[in-house]
Amino acid sequence: MSIATATAPHEAARPMTAEERKVILASSLGTVFEWYDFYLAGSLAANISAAFFSGVNPTAAFIFVLLGFAAGFAVRPFGALFFGRLGDLIGRKYTFLVTMMVMGIATFVVGIMPGYASIGIAAPIGFIACRLMQGLALGGEYGGAATYVAEHSPQNRRGYYTAWIQTTATVGLFLSLLVILTLRLNMSAQDFADWGWRIPFLVSILLLFVSIWIRLQLAESPAFTKMKEEGTVSKAPLTEAFGKWSNLKIAIIALFGGTAGQAVVWYTGQFYALFFLTQTLKIDGTTANLLIAFSLLLGTPFFIFFGSLSDKIGRKPIILAGCLIAALTYFPIFGQIAKIGNPTLMNAHDKVKVTLIADPATCGNVFDPINIRTFTAPCDVARRALATAAIKYDFSPGAAGSQAKAMVGADEVVFNADFAKNLTAAAIKAGYPAVGDAQILKQPTVAGVLSDSRSLQMIGLLFILVIYVTMVYGPIAALLVELFPTRIRYTGMSLPYHLGNGWFGGFLPPTAFAIVAATGDIFAGLWYPIVVALMTFVIGLIFLPETKSRDIYAGD
Repeated sequence: MSIATATAPHEAARPMTAEERKVILASSLGTVFEWYDFYLAGSLAANISAAFFSGVNPTAAFIFVLLGFAAGFAVRPFGALFFGRLGDLIGRKYTFLVTMMVMGIATFVVGIMPGYASIGIAAPIGFIACRLMQGLALGGEYGGAATYVAEHSPQNRRGYYTAWIQTTATVGLFLSLLVILTLRLNMSAQDFADWGWRIPFLVSILLLFVSIWIRLQLAESPAFTKMKEEGTVSKAPLTEAFGKWSNLKIAIIALFGGTAGQAVVWYTGQFYALFFLTQTLKIDGTTANLLIAFSLLLGTPFFIFFGSLSDKIGRKPIILAGCLIAALTYFPIFGQIAKIGNPTLMNAHDKVKVTLIADPATCGNVFDPINIRTFTAPCDVARRALATAAIKYDFSPGAAGSQAKAMVGADEVVFNADFAKNLTAAAIKAGYPAVGDAQILKQPTVAGVLSDSRSLQMIGLLFILVIYVTMVYGPIAALLVELFPTRIRYTGMSLPYHLGNGWFGGFLPPTAFAIVAATGDIFAGLWYPIVVALMTFVIGLIFLPETKSRDIYAGD
């Protein structure tokens, strides 16, 4: 049976064919490897910085950090537009073959590229170039893989088939964490810092060859083939997708009523949770990564569950329910994580009174999304220092022109060059934990995590956050595919997806930190994902159509 025949739109429920399994396997494996490649740079940021940026002057560092941010987040929508257009012009298969090759080669080059000590300024320039290529490639990969699988899927199982693609981002993150943890646990810290961190990048070339070999055996999607035979391929996908109000309106609704909320729930459950464990609760990185990895391992099958469930009850109710439930429960869940993860810190929040006193006129905006601003106003420097130390504080307006200071219990810490150091000393004296006090395990290992009651409790709470991720993310690919006609599907779905996940999701950690710094409450940063998730719930409830019964072959 040919693939096109096997995926007739209105056929009754039947088992998955061998060809369909091959399509899903090839598309999913390739996308897993792309996400694996993309996450490595974030997971190994400290090692990369030491290797490629060690001798960069402040002005050049400003430019490189800005470009690194653009590569990681801002450039992804441009990759979506560029490769989406290609996918709607020349086909899905060949376009995501190109994105895979670009991603794999760029990742491998990072692994072999000499550091700053060897080639000077060429090292950071080369790294940024690789990151730009990775960001562009990822912008084109997801839309191609999701569209390709959906166009091979039976009408009544599209959510289940595309849900396999939805596991790939989480599996890619899990795989990157697993490889890094395995290396860290089996080699000395010095060896890992010197050369071991390059191994995960080098391994990606093997994954690239396997992925390309599998994907080369696939045929073009039946929907695109049919459209090409009928001569109805769009000649200007970008203009048609975003230059016509009828299609642009769909993209706007998909962004604000779907992917924006999905993105913040996804980033909160996987990335902000890790940030909260390490930066706020001060849990060591290895233990935090193990906790996240176990929660991902337990939660990943639920992508398939909710994707399949969306074939029965619809995409919209599951996605919007995930946004609403997450928004209503983030505060109690993160509060419990904090109590278990660092009880001394939470006890200090309850018992130690900290007040920041400063002239309100010197307090500005502490939002720094790409970590490039230089703060000089005492109020701003003090607020960021308090947030970095996870110290809860109240703000009291000082007299005009007065010197900023913090009252930590009965001790006064006046703002000066040693403010952060003096603040830490006063906080510890008053009852805040010292660095290292939050270490849950003396020797963080897999066996240690599984035998420790605190660790198991935290995995359970993190698992709930991952369940929310699977609710909003499992059905989103099917929804986006079904929203757009075949002629502009690759282009149309890719842009709202990457705007939502690249920008709404990508800005989450720095936005949350800025809110924490401005309010003095370590949990206040959760208002960002809560507000965006509620926005998506309301807009989606009113404007987002249910799409599960749409025939994606008809009406193009």
